[in-house]
Parts: sequence; structure tokens; C-alpha cells
Amino acid sequence: MLRRFWLFFAQAVTVLLALIFIVVTLKPQWLQRQGQFGKQLASPIVALRQVAPGAGSATPATSYAEAAQKAMPAVVNVFSGKGGSLPPNPQANDPLFRYFFGNPKGGKQQQQQDEPATNLGSGVIVSSEGYILTNQHVVDGADQIEIALADGRRTTAKVVGVDPETDLAVLKINMTSLPIITLGRTEEARVGDVVLAIGNPFGVGQTVTMGIISALGRNHLGINTFENFIQTDAPINPGNSGGALVDAQGNLLGINTAIYSRSGGSLGIGFAIPVSTAKSVLESIITTGTVTRGWIGVEPQDVTPAIAESFGLEQKGTIVAGVLQGGPADKAGIKPGDVLLDVNGQEITDTTRLLNVIAQIKPGSDAKVRLMRKSKQMELDVMIGKRPPPPKQGNGDEGQQQDE
Repeated sequence: MLRRFWLFFAQAVTVLLALIFIVVTLKPQWLQRQGQFGKQLASPIVALRQVAPGAGSATPATSYAEAAQKAMPAVVNVFSGKGGSLPPNPQANDPLFRYFFGNPKGGKQQQQQDEPATNLGSGVIVSSEGYILTNQHVVDGADQIEIALADGRRTTAKVVGVDPETDLAVLKINMTSLPIITLGRTEEARVGDVVLAIGNPFGVGQTVTMGIISALGRNHLGINTFENFIQTDAPINPGNSGGALVDAQGNLLGINTAIYSRSGGSLGIGFAIPVSTAKSVLESIITTGTVTRGWIGVEPQDVTPAIAESFGLEQKGTIVAGVLQGGPADKAGIKPGDVLLDVNGQEITDTTRLLNVIAQIKPGSDAKVRLMRKSKQMELDVMIGKRPPPPKQGNGDEGQQQDE
């Protein structure tokens, strides 16, 4: 009996092993399905959305050489042709740097013997006619302006016009076969987009740095009267002023203007004037030699929480702290204490917004101003005047923003 049982067991094991061998050899997918069943038993309790393998890791660009090569030829070095002794430190070359950070001592001069005495900054060729965009503070006070192109050519430039309130200047050179930069679309720029800063920092030669757009529409910085800056962490140093901030395709997004720094070098907070603003200023200067903006002659003040509570308002709008006698606002009946809410249907959120909205209205045209006076809303028609030129007190006049 025991022998018969043993023979039966041995035959069963032999048959089972034979079946397993056949399945492994001829139908391995049967075992894989069994494995999937085991995995299903270990599925999470909560349904979670997980990206498919490989789908969540977008391949980043490994090189921005094409963008740099597209834009670099149109970025020029702007320098003074006036002779004299060399400055004691390359950091002193940038007027905006000197304005904000003083004139640090020390440093080693690294200019070649054939270089001019003073490196002023950078510029961008935007037209085949030879028009160049740069910062107003770059060329302010220069007796003679010279331009060095990336291809080695040099020539003198004349100032077509300047706009101190945006810190922009338009230069013109007479040369042929000029490289031209392509203007990008600031309205399509997004925080996080990769950007390249191109210029001539410290006079060492054309340099490209990379970063991202850190913020858009930066204002209330006290740098210019009209502020709508692109903030970037692409390293910008003295000498980059007036240079190009371009997107990953090499299109111009802004004109590099200023940095925030306590050491004199880049701390990852730089500011560029949007190309949309630069284009408007360029066209106005070329057409009329100056920039014409609207003006109503009031001294605005932001609505603070205390003011909003006393007037029963939301914390928005601009309160009129003063009215220029005989100015457009005075003639229209606007009085100190009025809270301006909107102009031509455009909401006024603060003094910067009021400044920009009024400036865009053509002088001589009427604007409908909605305001709050003693808890009552009313509308007034204001004939927009021409904004007077700012007093010549150097770059960064702090009184301009407070007088619209």
C-alpha cells in the first residue's frame, strides 16, 4: 500500500514539473499575468494620479548657443571717445552703478591699450537704419559717443533723443550691413522662462549669462518714473546697462537697466525695461525727437488701509493730495481729497497705475475720470495736457513719481 502511494506521488510530481516546464518554455505570459494579479493586490488604498514613466521629465535644452549667436551680433559696446586718464576701477565705468553704489576703491584695470578711456555700457541695434537702443544714464554727460560692434567695426554715434523718465536713449550710427535683433513679445513672456543677458560687463568684452524671468511688472522701485520692469536672475553687472535681455530663441525681451546689489556684483536681482516700452519710446523719439505723454497735474497718493477705512473704500484707488493750480485737473474740477477710481474705464489701483494710464492718453483729448468725493461717486471730463519734461537733476529723480 505504501509503495503504491509513493509511486502515485512520484508520478504526480513528475507530471507537475513537466507542466511547469512546458508553461515556462511555451507560454511565459501566463506567469506574467499571475504576477500582475499580485501587484493589483498591493495597489494603494487612495486613487492617486501618477505620470507615466518618462512622461514627466521634459528634456531641457542642453545649449542656448543658437539663441546667443542670433542676438550677440546686434549687441554693441558703448564707450566715450573723450581722452584722459583711466578710471581707478572698472566698477566705476557704469554711471548707474556709481549712482546707486558709490565709487568703490581698489581693483585692477584690464583695458587694452587701444581701448578708449571709459566704457559706458552696452546697446542694441534694432534697425537697419542704424538706430540703437540703450539706457539714458549710459550716455548722459558723454562728450562723444563711440560704438564697437561685435564684428570689430567701430564708429561714432549721435544721440537722437533721450527719455529720462524710462531711462532710455536712442542713438544712431551710419554704417551698412548692420546686424539687427528681432523684437520679442513681452506679453507672451512668463515667469520661469529662460532668458539670456548680453552685454559688456566691466569692459571685459561681450558676455552672455543665463537665468529665468523672476517676475513681471515690477514697479515702486524708485529707479525710474515709469516702471514696469522684467526681473531676472540672469547675472547683470556694471557695463551690462543698455544691453539685451533675450528669450531662448534670441528675441529681444528687454533692455537691461539696473541691479539690486550690496556688493557691486550680481545678487540675482536684475531689472530690464520691457521691449514693448522700449519700442514705443523709440518710435516716438524717431518721429518727434521726444516722448509725448499725457498729464493732468495732480499729486497722487496711494490709498492706505487707514485712508480706505476713513473713506469707506476698498484698499485701491489713488487719493489726490494736491492739484496744480491752472492744470488740467484743476480746470476739470478735481479737488484735493478726491479718490480717483478709474480713467476711461481703466481701474486705478495705485499711483503707478494712474501714472501709466494717464501717460498713454494723447494730450488734447478728453478723458472720463470716475472719482469718489465725500462718499459719493461722480464723473468728470478732463482734457489731458502734455506732460512737462522732468527737471535735469540726474538719473533717478525721486520727485517725479509723486507728480502726475
